[in-house]
Amino acid sequence: MEVLYGLHPVEEAVRSGARRLDCVLLARERGDARLERLAGLCRDADVRVTLESRDQLTRLAHTDAHQGAVALVRERAFLTIEDLLAPQPIPNKIERNSEETQSQHRFFLALDGIEDPHNLGALLRSADGAGVDGVILPERRTAPVSATVAKTSAGASEHVRIARVTNLVRALEQMKQANVWVLGLDERGAPDYMDFDFRTDCVLVLGREGAGLHDLVKKTCDHLLRIPMAGRVSSLNVSVAGAVVMYEALRQRTHPAPAVPKPAAPPKPRKGLGS
Repeated sequence: MEVLYGLHPVEEAVRSGARRLDCVLLARERGDARLERLAGLCRDADVRVTLESRDQLTRLAHTDAHQGAVALVRERAFLTIEDLLAPQPIPNKIERNSEETQSQHRFFLALDGIEDPHNLGALLRSADGAGVDGVILPERRTAPVSATVAKTSAGASEHVRIARVTNLVRALEQMKQANVWVLGLDERGAPDYMDFDFRTDCVLVLGREGAGLHDLVKKTCDHLLRIPMAGRVSSLNVSVAGAVVMYEALRQRTHPAPAVPKPAAPPKPRKGLGS
């Protein structure tokens, strides 16, 4: 049994239905509208709700940042690479506006040794917002998908499809065999991320905090993209860099390429007086 805490993580765990919830515990001292909405959502989903003291919730969550909501959930069942690559039904994504069209190409995210749970949570939140089709995490040298990750992701970690792999390089090779382009992000790479056409099946690979991609992972990539920097610092935090590239991919994939205008025909010579 795992513990989730915080209003957004608990609410999204109930909404997603991806994991069985044993019960949701709410602080009896806090009787505001947000907790009432969460209690109603639990009742609609047939999830048991109990009222406990804030001190009891703090003991369960091991933090006082629970916002009056704690959930006891079953351990997460991770997917495989084969699961991610299997054909999926059209996802129920919110259309930003009527002019946007959902890309038919798949876009994945692979994380090469992200050890900070706050970075992992921020990346999962961006992945959900950018419509990523799945996230690949190695079993070793990666932060676990914990309650801290769920809290940092504002509950988005409950919606993202995540595959755990024993060997990231082997997993990326499987992607390549399935005609998925492997794109690493590296400050010494080329081209700039804005110059790459993301309207294809691809997986974006992000490296470790401070150290970047492992050498074998970097050699497996088909392309190494970079984010141009105009200031004195040479790179961005990995969660920020990942969000920048994921949303550029979303922009390209949800807006068709503009049609190239045909060159205008040269004007016909006009006849003047005396001609």
